[in-house]
Amino acid sequence: MEEGNKIGDDGSLATLKAFNHCVLHLGRLARESGASRFIAEGLQAFGQLVPFASAWWGEMSAPGPEVPMQSWMHGSINLPESFAAEWHPVAANDQFSYATLNRPGEVVCDTGFNDPCEAVNDFARRFDLYHLMSITYELPESGLMFFVCLYRGQDEQAFEENEAGLFSAFCDHLFQLWRFQVQDMIRFDSENGASDFGVARMDGSLLYVGARLCVAIQRELPGWSGSTLPPEVITQLSKAPCVIRLGRCALTLSPNAEHVILSLEAPSGGDGLAPRERTAAMLFAAGHSYKEIARMLALSPSTVRTYLRNCYLQLGVKSKVELGSVLRTPGALAESVRRD
Repeated sequence: MEEGNKIGDDGSLATLKAFNHCVLHLGRLARESGASRFIAEGLQAFGQLVPFASAWWGEMSAPGPEVPMQSWMHGSINLPESFAAEWHPVAANDQFSYATLNRPGEVVCDTGFNDPCEAVNDFARRFDLYHLMSITYELPESGLMFFVCLYRGQDEQAFEENEAGLFSAFCDHLFQLWRFQVQDMIRFDSENGASDFGVARMDGSLLYVGARLCVAIQRELPGWSGSTLPPEVITQLSKAPCVIRLGRCALTLSPNAEHVILSLEAPSGGDGLAPRERTAAMLFAAGHSYKEIARMLALSPSTVRTYLRNCYLQLGVKSKVELGSVLRTPGALAESVRRD
């Protein structure tokens, strides 16, 4: 018994030393590699302590009444570039993703192709995502969430409780280092926190992006889904410092070592919405359904849903009550629209 305890103690001590070495290495990577590469390199180092087959991380929209779950800035290890784009069509039904986003700061694990939606299972089988371990952090200044997810294949062992503990502690360090680096580069002081900002590498890949900037880019350049800036913006990065137009908004590009800081200058509050978006939002806040709004504005219900999603993200609201509060006097506009 005593010998067994000694072996256990020795094993725990060895694990502690390995973990401390991993965290110190992560700090060195953050200083030496800069924010461009230290997340990927840090996770690869952590993989020596807690092995995994693939990994995915980035920022994600927290699901709300009118805001679908979607990843924006993202990176991966041993996954194809198309991974996020292939996940988006099944995201709304991915119960594991909902579980981790609804439990910020906690490690969530799962095993098996057991989602109620078969399309989600097909996606998981395609990339052999049999064992999953994920953690999500709230990032209120951005309007988005930060997540890290590790995967193992069907022929590998499930993640164990002690591995989940190490993962949680490591990701706490990873998240804070990433967050501090972004804050040091942006030094934001706008009323919208950091939701108007982005940080990009010179090749256009994103290190950080805020929710309002996401909405502005997607509105003017439909089909954009994050991770890498649109070509129209990438071509301007080498010209920084400069200002480019993005629809009704101005986008300031400022050089910062190997990165470019993107700062969105847009009308504040509801004034930053397109006229039809604002009208649809006011009608929705006044109690009208998608179908009623679609009929009144001669739009399809899916277009109304898209307008409302943009409004929720851009205004940073999560409910119809908050939406109405931000827009003010929704009933008056609704009556005006009906009279017209």
